[in-house]
Amino acid sequence: MESIRRQNPQTALMSLEAAATSARGGFACLFSTADEYESALITERRAQGRYTQGRNYWSLALFAGCALMVAGTVLLLA
Repeated sequence: MESIRRQNPQTALMSLEAAATSARGGFACLFSTADEYESALITERRAQGRYTQGRNYWSLALFAGCALMVAGTVLLLA
């Protein structure tokens, strides 16, 4: 409170207005619809490289492992 008294009243008013604007901005939503939010989210994730078009080797390894398990089960039961 003491620092506000030392400041110029105009400076103090501008500081309070900036704080109020900042506080109001924290409650506002940047997107008007869920579709707009999801579109922005996907765009951001693509920019980060999460949705790559390259081959996913983990899925290939998982498929090969499952195929070997099925083949082993068939050989044990035959």
